[in-house]
Amino acid sequence: MEKINTINLPSFLRRTMKAYALKAHIRQLGCDLSRIGRSRNWQLKANFDQLQGIIEFIEQKNEKSWLWLAKLLKKEYQHLSHENLLVLATRMENVTIAALIAQTDCTLAQARKVLDELEGLD
Repeated sequence: MEKINTINLPSFLRRTMKAYALKAHIRQLGCDLSRIGRSRNWQLKANFDQLQGIIEFIEQKNEKSWLWLAKLLKKEYQHLSHENLLVLATRMENVTIAALIAQTDCTLAQARKVLDELEGLD
């Protein structure tokens, strides 16, 4: 069972233009996006695959008011376990150490360990 991350999104609607499109895509991915009480803050519950899908969607659409969310979600990659890194690396085509570090913000040692394991050297 994959770990579900809970991420607070302060002033979500005020900071994003075309929020309806972003909310629709987030919910289409199966994430739980809900408002916290009556405040302007929102909460996102998603696993790492869903977070990656949201980040890719934001980068693909290139909507400037959504980039803060992609940056916030990328910070969640810092909490990736070795198994999560291994899963992400297997999904990437022609994965290199630099590409894995750029995608996940993992350390050089973590990236080398994952690639060695993928190549059967470990």
